[in-house]
Amino acid sequence: MARYALRRLLNAIPILIGITIISFLIIHMAPGSPISQYVDDPTIKAIDKENMIKAYGLDQPLYIQYWKWISDLAQGDFGTSFQKSQPVSELIWDRLPNTLLLTVTSFALALAIAIPLGILCAVKANSRLDQFVSGITFVGISLPGFWLGLLLMMFFAVRLGWLPSGGMQTINAPSGFGDRMLHLILPVFTIACSEVAVWIRYVRSSMLEVINQDYMRTAKAKGLRGGRILSVHGLRNGLIPLATLFGLSLPGFFAGSVIVETIFSIPGIGRLFTEAAFQRDYPVIFAVTTMTAFLYVFGSILADLSYAILDPRVSYSKSEAKV
Repeated sequence: MARYALRRLLNAIPILIGITIISFLIIHMAPGSPISQYVDDPTIKAIDKENMIKAYGLDQPLYIQYWKWISDLAQGDFGTSFQKSQPVSELIWDRLPNTLLLTVTSFALALAIAIPLGILCAVKANSRLDQFVSGITFVGISLPGFWLGLLLMMFFAVRLGWLPSGGMQTINAPSGFGDRMLHLILPVFTIACSEVAVWIRYVRSSMLEVINQDYMRTAKAKGLRGGRILSVHGLRNGLIPLATLFGLSLPGFFAGSVIVETIFSIPGIGRLFTEAAFQRDYPVIFAVTTMTAFLYVFGSILADLSYAILDPRVSYSKSEAKV
């Protein structure tokens, strides 16, 4: 397995390099530049604008700019923010805890809801409960995340006043665990909602396939209880196809925080990326884009390796994973 993981990591290097090249070109092709905000400013002289362009290295050809950036990245240097004049690594580390808290909490909530409900719908297939949950999941899949976030904010924060409308803590008030959890309720539910809806459908479908297997009917004929059959024989086999889904969804939670953090004014990496995009702060944009791409690749590798944990029949040969 160690050789397989190492081989996957090595194969991921060209993919990551390709992603950085495409991202680099797309961002530079977009209208505007880091000095666009100073173009119409009469207090900024032309010579000052030229000096800023040279200081940022924007007067050099794109391939030289890319080579300099990728060379610094290989040494662990994300560069310096054009707008904040701070190392990008410091900006990311300052905001990373908030994003991780939001992402991990949303992921855990989605798992805690989707797996039990998906199994219950599979056990009671075509019942009223199954039909009701299926209807709810279709609604959840259809709702745009930004619209749901605004709707929840308007209802629970503005109209009812039960929950905070944004931020990570109450201003001018003692910050504690309870206060932070209150601020996380709306953004966590917003991120988890669409994923829960998708996961319930996948869990239901996978468990239905397992329940109809011969070994499940044999275990039931031997007199084993339904709960034991599901937990010992059904659950582990039913979750194997979902390993890839869960592994690739975790980076999706990270990427989805961009909209949610902006809506709820959460000082995380997603909001940092949004601010950098509007200001054309290239080093920050490149750093966050690269981090997200790495998480997707790492999530894919982690999902493949989890097969061997869930199913001992899985073995990794020199060329591919086999069962």
